[in-house]
Amino acid sequence: MIEKIFFKRKYLKNGNRYLLQQVQKFYSNKTTNTKIVNIMNEKDPSFLGIQTIFTNELKFVNKECYDTLPTFRILNSLHKHFQLPKDLKLDEQILIKIYHKMITLNIMDKILYESQRQGRISFYMTNTGEEGIQIGSAAALTLEDIIYAQYRETGVLLWRGHSIIDFMNQCYGNHKDASKGKQMPVHYGSKKLNFVTISSPLTTQLPQAVGTAYAFKRSQKNACTICYFGEGAASEGDAHAAFNFAATLECPIIFICRNNGYAISTPSQEQFKGDGIAARGPAYGISTIRVDGNDVLAMYYATKTARELCIKNGKPYLIEAMTYRIGHHSTSDDSTVYRSTDEIDHWNCYTPILRYRNYLESIGLWNKEQDRELNKSIKNSILLAFAEAEKELKPCWKELFTDVYHTMPNHIWKQMHSMEKHINEFHKYYPLHLFKQSNNHNNK
Repeated sequence: MIEKIFFKRKYLKNGNRYLLQQVQKFYSNKTTNTKIVNIMNEKDPSFLGIQTIFTNELKFVNKECYDTLPTFRILNSLHKHFQLPKDLKLDEQILIKIYHKMITLNIMDKILYESQRQGRISFYMTNTGEEGIQIGSAAALTLEDIIYAQYRETGVLLWRGHSIIDFMNQCYGNHKDASKGKQMPVHYGSKKLNFVTISSPLTTQLPQAVGTAYAFKRSQKNACTICYFGEGAASEGDAHAAFNFAATLECPIIFICRNNGYAISTPSQEQFKGDGIAARGPAYGISTIRVDGNDVLAMYYATKTARELCIKNGKPYLIEAMTYRIGHHSTSDDSTVYRSTDEIDHWNCYTPILRYRNYLESIGLWNKEQDRELNKSIKNSILLAFAEAEKELKPCWKELFTDVYHTMPNHIWKQMHSMEKHINEFHKYYPLHLFKQSNNHNNK
């Protein structure tokens, strides 16, 4: 079903016939009776790289010449008495698991956001209002697929099996943090779960993800790459390079754009004037769909279908997931400076969690008592992990000098040795009791 609504460059087997139909539609208006001439003249050579027709009417094309791409969804905003189509049935355990993970992400966000406000961690970014995109898409993937995320895909890693304590250790940057405290909070990564470590510079993950997808193509691996990014990141030059490389090299990659309305403080209408990000896909030769990102089931089935087609056809697919960022961009941002509280309150009535919970209640899989128990249980487990991570020691200070080179070069060793002498001399001025004791890093 969903495969039919992926927008492609050619709908018909006869591409020329389709082009002729589109041009006839485009040029048939009340202001002109000019006939299209020289259409597909067999005597004329074909221009390289395009399929074209000829006309003697001078007319510029703009977005008003085309219909807006539709938005695919399954659950409507009223979320009452809705039954899934027969071909979109999901196992009841999966339906419940999806809700469980959405609630877990939401509660963890609240706890870690407040902990930053209390000065217990240095930074945080919430996912509030975007849980549907993350959990819905992640549920449709396998652990063989490699994820390149931006910085609002915590739910994807949560679904893949990253533990709550691992999230907490990373945000605290303690010695149990896999990145040894060298990353900002929320810059997660997991080699075991095929989740490439997040980096702060915007859009760098897009061309990197295409490179991984190309490697999959060369190795004929039965998997694909999934690359998440925001609509603001699509304004960067790296996005163009990634889309074009993916299309021309025919790489098995799924681009998932979170269009949440704001690139930090810049609203989407100030970022672009075209039909969103989805309109760019066909122009690059990428099959594309626009999805209601606040509908977790729509995200699941769109991603599932995209993955099947991506691996089957060995080509890229683009999903523009429409949503709304309810929280601030980060703990360094106050979004009420550039948007009204009325706007935020309005979208709070249409959150993916609310819509999905009402759907589960309507089919008898959930009730208010179960919801209270789930929220209480998840909150307690997160607070326990939070308290445990907070007690852990910081990494040894010598970790400042590790993990750049396999064998520490002489100039780095000299710097570490110089700092060691400094700390030995002035140890009483440093809270060394908060740091893990030194390991042997004296190998040159």
